[in-house]
Formats: sequence, C-alpha cells, structure tokens
Amino acid sequence: MDIVNFASLAFLDGSALLNILIAAAGLGMVIFFHELGHFLVAKWCDVYVERFSIGFGPPIFSFKRGETEYWMSWIPFGGYVKMLGQDDMDPGQMTDDEIAEDPRSYSAKTVPQRMAIISAGVIMNIITGFIFFTVAFSSGVETTDRVIGKVEVGMPGWTHGLQMGDTITSINGREVQNFEDILRGTALSRGKIRLKGFHSDEEKFDITLEPATEGIVRQIGLRSVSSREIVTIPEKTEFSYRLPGTASAKVDFQQGDVIDQINGEKVENYLELVNAMHENASETVSVVVNRDQGSQSETVSTVTLDLPAQQFVGFGLKMNMGNVEAIRIDSPAAMAGLQKGDKIAKIDDLAVENDFNPYRLAEYFSERAGEEVDVTVSREIEGGSPEELVLTIVPEKRGAWTEPPMAPESLLSIPSIGAGYRLIPRVFSVEDGSVAAEKGIQGRDKILKVILKKAEGSAPDYLGKEDFEIEIGEKNWAYAFWQIQENGRTRNVELVLERADVEKPITVSLTAQPVEGWYMPTTRGLVLTSETTMQVAEDLPGAVTMSGRYTVTSMEDIYLTLRGLILGDISHKGLSGPVNIAKMAYGFADLGIGHFLRFLGLISVNLAVINFLPIPVLDGGHMVLLTWEGVFRRKPPERVVNFAQLVGLVMIGGMMLFVLYQDIFVSRF
Repeated sequence: MDIVNFASLAFLDGSALLNILIAAAGLGMVIFFHELGHFLVAKWCDVYVERFSIGFGPPIFSFKRGETEYWMSWIPFGGYVKMLGQDDMDPGQMTDDEIAEDPRSYSAKTVPQRMAIISAGVIMNIITGFIFFTVAFSSGVETTDRVIGKVEVGMPGWTHGLQMGDTITSINGREVQNFEDILRGTALSRGKIRLKGFHSDEEKFDITLEPATEGIVRQIGLRSVSSREIVTIPEKTEFSYRLPGTASAKVDFQQGDVIDQINGEKVENYLELVNAMHENASETVSVVVNRDQGSQSETVSTVTLDLPAQQFVGFGLKMNMGNVEAIRIDSPAAMAGLQKGDKIAKIDDLAVENDFNPYRLAEYFSERAGEEVDVTVSREIEGGSPEELVLTIVPEKRGAWTEPPMAPESLLSIPSIGAGYRLIPRVFSVEDGSVAAEKGIQGRDKILKVILKKAEGSAPDYLGKEDFEIEIGEKNWAYAFWQIQENGRTRNVELVLERADVEKPITVSLTAQPVEGWYMPTTRGLVLTSETTMQVAEDLPGAVTMSGRYTVTSMEDIYLTLRGLILGDISHKGLSGPVNIAKMAYGFADLGIGHFLRFLGLISVNLAVINFLPIPVLDGGHMVLLTWEGVFRRKPPERVVNFAQLVGLVMIGGMMLFVLYQDIFVSRF
C-alpha cells in the first residue's frame, strides 16, 4: 500500500539540483515543525509571539501577519519562536516582574502552561518523526540484509566462529531485521553481547562475546554480505563496476546483471558464488547472467560470458614470516594446540620463507582439507630459549582468501584452520630476474611506505584520482598487499625502503607483474551490490505499528549513543554536524523518497531527544527551571537564570564549533 503515489515523483531522480532542494526543504521542514509546536501551543495559551524564525541571524526575507513577524534567516542551523517574556538572548525577561504583569507574556502563564509550550516542540518532532516513518514503511525502505559477508580476522566475531553466510537474528534479545541493527546493537552495547542466529547450513548458534573497543565505536568485525548483482554506477560517478586491470575488465558484463550460474551450476547466493570461484580459481569460468532489457521491456534475457582466471600480482619479493596472532575458538588450529605468538617455521617438509612463499599458506591448507598436515612452530618460552614443536592439523573445507585483509591492521588468514598471522614488512629474499631484482631491492630492506600512483589518463578506480599512500607499520603490510591486488594493477607502485647502510630512505618505482601459477579465488574484479531486504508494511495499521516500534527504538538508541559518548565507548570522532547532516540528506534524497523520509524521521527524533536534554538554552534546560519554580513556588533568582543561560550558550556554541571542525577538517564522509 502507498499512502502517497511515489511514482509521480519519479521525475526527481538523477537531478542533483533537485536533490539539493529536496534535502534543504526536508531539513527545513524538521526545524519548521519543531518551532510550529512551540508556536501553536503558545498561541493556544494566548501568549504574544513576536517572531517565528527558521534559521538565525538577519532575515533573508520576512513578512508580518497579525502581530507576529515571520523570518527566513541566513544561518540555517535551527530556528526559534520569540515570545514576550521568553528570549534566550535576554534571559532577564523571564524574571522581569514588569513583563510578568502583562497577561499575554510567557512569564505570566502558569507553570503547566509554560511546560506545555516548551515541550510542544519536542512532542511535535516525535509526532512528525512517527509520520515520516509511517509513510516510509508504507512505500518500502530497502536495507542491507542481516546475513554476514566478510569477517575481519582476529576480531571477536571471527574468534567466536562467525563466518560468511551466517545470519544474526537477535542481539541481547532485540530482534535483528537488517545489518544496520547488527552494527548499531554492537556499537551501543555495554559489556558482553549475546548473539543468536544460524549458520549457512541452518545450524543454530548462541554465542556471547565482548566487542572490540578500538576505533570510533565498539565492533565485532563484520561486514554485510554482497549479492549476485553487478552494481549500477550512477551516471555522475566515474568509477567502473569492473575494477581496472582485472579479469572482468574486458568481458561484456553490464550493470545490473545478476549472476545465475557458474560452469552450468546454479548459484543461489554470494556464498555459493565465492565457493564456485574458489573451486575454479585457475580456470576460465562460464558465467550465465540474467540481464534486464531496460525500462521499455519487461523481459529478462540470459547471457553466457567467459570470465578468465585472474592471477595474483607481485614484484618477486618474499617477506619475513611473522607470528600467529589470532586463533578461532574450536578451530582445527586450536584443537591441534597452535597458540598466539607461535611462528610457523615449516609445513610438512617445506621451510616457510626458504622453500615456500608465506603469502600462500591459505591455499596450501585449503587444498589439503581433511588431510593431516604437520606444522612445525617456534614457540617462545618464558625465561628460556624458543622451543620447536610439531603439531598435526587437519584443515576443514574452507576457501582460501575468503577472509581477505580489508582493514589497515588486518591479519593474513588461513580460513581452513582458523588462524591469522602477520608478515613483517622486511624483505626476506628477492627472486632472480624479477622486477624487484631489476630495481635493486635487497634482502633485509624494510618497507616504510607504499604509494599507488595513478598514471595520467588511466581509468578511474575506487582509490580516487590522487595517489594513494599507505604508511607501513608493523601491522599493515597485509592490507597494503591486498590493496595492490585490488587496485594496483593499473597504477604504478612506489616502495619507500629503509636500508641499513644507507642514511636516507630509498624510493623505488615498480609495475606489478602477474605471478605464474597463483590465481585469485575472488570475483575477479566484478563489483557487486550489497544483499538487501525490503522493509515494507502490508497496510496502514502495519505501517503504524512498524513506525511506532522504530520511533521508540530510535529514541532509545540516541540515549545509548549519549551514554557511549560520556563513558568513552563511542569516540567523539564519530560525531557529525550540520555540514555532514546536509551531505547525508543529499545522499538519502538521491537514494529515493522512502530512504529520505526515514532519514528525516531519524533527524526529527534526534532533534526531539537532544533538545530535551537538561542543558540551559535548550528546551530541556527551560524545563529544569520550570520544575524549580513548580517545586519551590517561586521563580529562580535572576542571577541563576543568567548564569545558566550563559553556560548553556557557551556549551552549545562550543559543541557547534567542534562538530563544524569535525565536518570540515576531520570527517571523511
């Protein structure tokens, strides 16, 4: 059911100017309704309203109707209703006996009447937020599915056995409807959290874990799952739906294609797609896609495309092996006795570093699923010399590189045994005849920085137009390696090296070369959409029920966010101000009316909650003063009111400057 005929608004799509106007109008509407609440109740209580303003500062335009001036002001960060006897810029009016004698002044009204006037803006925002949600859920809001995609190695979710394809159904007893609920439920939690759901084989899980506290918010290292559909790139975006230089770049895939079969086998979801690519990593695969014939046709055609294998690229460098830093609970590695801090020295009869490339541990174990593999490790002994142990590990059937190093401090993963390790960014050896050897790179060179330099005239990629620099510390060589695989095929690579006998760092320019016999078991450069689910009510009562629940949940989440900020669980770096809010409004307007209305609902509820905090100048601060008056049967002293208002103005002004600084100089929204 649609409360509004949204098809009639289709002409808005694709127009940047209209999206800007829609975003501005929507945010202005939220402010307008808040101030309208104050205005209507003030009029109902027969208070003389001198001015109704959207924005602050001098007016862009104004007019007067009846006794009230109506302004649209230049500074669009809020609004106000100026009543006789109530002016935040002149707090003395609230305690002025002469003004209080005017029966139409705000200060002459009873405490309950003034409380009604002050709370009306907040109540109006909750009502309008509820209405926005109702209309949004009536039309349908597309959200990311609650199925897990990639899992970051070493993070709590990975450690406790969560994998690609698993579905989380509840967090701490609260139902999970989409992936946003997972992120929000984790970020706003305190202490351990309890997750319920089911694995890809339908087996249920019930686990309790402690989220990691590094970063802006608490997290467990999960990302949403991709779909089988090739992403559709907006016309104004230069990036391709096929990564430049990859195997898919010259194959006639089209935006919106949905992958249906791999080598004649049906694939139902992203997990099956990844498994099929893994099993056929070294081969050209036949990919059947379903292709929409366009807006003028309701038919879908079937197209068969040959997608070549994709080799890893490199420079002929072997890096020093680091230690194991993560073990998955109840994994083959854990059951065999592998521990954090162990250094894998040999696998079967191959010496890691000398006889074997440390990058390729994932493939070695994956290819031996169900077989015994002897692993020799060097283990530090407190107060003694390292000891050498031989462990027998039986890998399980898990695809290599299904847990790639996505984040700056990610580990390299061996999915089939449940272990994560690091490579030290120091060159162990250089392959004879390789591009690294030709450029004079030597063993023991330490890599300080990787720069992916965009060649003039090359195709746009997801790193952007500028050079992409990665400062190499002890923990992010794996991330740099993966960025080269994903985005470095059409870029020149500069390595900044430290050499023991050279005083200054050495910069070497390289071109990544395909590595013979080493194939990537990935989607070969195809960029896929996220798997989505539609939240839509069947009828108006259903939309009302959904929006009521969402309104209450949103208010709870705001208070939990404030708690997290106060207690340090959420970093101040995650705060957004008016600039980023305007950017988000534009983005949601571009996504469609359902998304935009839900965003406006969230902003409206946020405004209600924040405005009712007990901070002087805000509505909540006024309620505190009115409560004082109601309890003590007298108005608070003028000096108390003046001091409170001054503190409030300083607090609000300081917070506004801080979030503006965040928006302009810190945020990468």
